[in-house]
Amino acid sequence: MAQPVKPEPKFFLVDHIYDKGLGFYSDTWFKSAAEGRLAGEKSTDYLESAAAAARIARDLPHVKLVFILREPADRAYSNYLWTRMNGLETEGFDTALRLEEQRERELPERWKFTRPFSYFSRGLYADLLEEYFRRIAREQMLILRFEDIHSRRHDLAERLHRFLGIAPRPQDADGLGVINPSEKGGETLDGDLRRDLLARYAEPNRRLAMLLGPDFDLW
Repeated sequence: MAQPVKPEPKFFLVDHIYDKGLGFYSDTWFKSAAEGRLAGEKSTDYLESAAAAARIARDLPHVKLVFILREPADRAYSNYLWTRMNGLETEGFDTALRLEEQRERELPERWKFTRPFSYFSRGLYADLLEEYFRRIAREQMLILRFEDIHSRRHDLAERLHRFLGIAPRPQDADGLGVINPSEKGGETLDGDLRRDLLARYAEPNRRLAMLLGPDFDLW
């Protein structure tokens, strides 16, 4: 995997980094990769970027992409907790949801590629995945469920390894520890807000089910 692990490369997302070229990408994050080994990276914001989809499809035509989707209401609240933990969010979650579109329009340039307040829109998975489906063959993409990291972690690891064409090592999924430190406090999403979010996501989730088919177990 790309080294250093943090910060994420975001090479295909951030304009001024991408402009440095594929040689910079290779030399910066994969210098230690041995010849003939699979190489990969994790940049969580690629999914929401049509520009990243176009760049990846053009520059890496044989790429294999793995997307891990979380139930969108839980994902939105987790995103909120993360943003608040990092000192960027001062509003309550309900107010933050109401302000989302306004904040997106007024987002400072320094946050253009992190979009810290995009709680709801990042869960519109059908719209986001469609950009990749239009450009990259379906067999080059693996769509997994975040929840299976906890409940079916060995199965998830085996599916990932088979997709990559390597010998399965289910034990790789052991000892993952805390996945999102912003959730360590145990805060849960307000019941009324959750119902509202589920209603807003109902139609987008139906489109996601049509896009991914019966093999993806929708929430």
